[in-house]
Formats: sequence, structure tokens, C-alpha cells
Amino acid sequence: MSTFTNEEVRYLAQLAHIALTEEEISKMASELGVIADSVAKVASIVDAQTPSTSHPIPLVNVMREDVVGELLDREEVLASAPVAESGQFMVPQILGED
Repeated sequence: MSTFTNEEVRYLAQLAHIALTEEEISKMASELGVIADSVAKVASIVDAQTPSTSHPIPLVNVMREDVVGELLDREEVLASAPVAESGQFMVPQILGED
């Protein structure tokens, strides 16, 4: 079983700028040990013949036909805008350009 000491957890928390109490450090040391054991178990099963995968189940990209639906009326949409001009929304200038 892989073990992490409280000092190692304290050091990792310092690197990550995470403040942990002594109780949290002890709990985290135990949890990191379980994670390290799980990773070691997976690594012991995988060999050079094991294909790389990004997902355990093959995924298929489902595509649908791109169909134009009902469109909104431009004048109706612009009528609900606070300010509109020349068929476009008017927005405040933010870049200070002329």
C-alpha cells in the first residue's frame, strides 16, 4: 500500500497554496494513498499491447441535418432594443475609437 506522510501532504498543500488543518492533512494523506494505489493497479494491468483510449466506450458523433427554421423578423427584434440604427443594434463605444 502506498503511503503519503503528513509532511509530504503539507509540502504539496504549500506548493498549491492551499491552507489545510492538521486533521485535513491526515485525511488527505490517507486519501492520496488510496489514489496512488488505484493508479498503480491500473498501471500494472496496462502493457505495450494495450491500445490507448480516451473513453472506455466507443463514442459516435451524432450529426443532424442543418435546417433553417423559422426566422425572427428583423424589425420586430430591433423594436425591442433600447437603441437601433440602420437595421443594427447600437451599443456603447468601449474602445475609445473614433
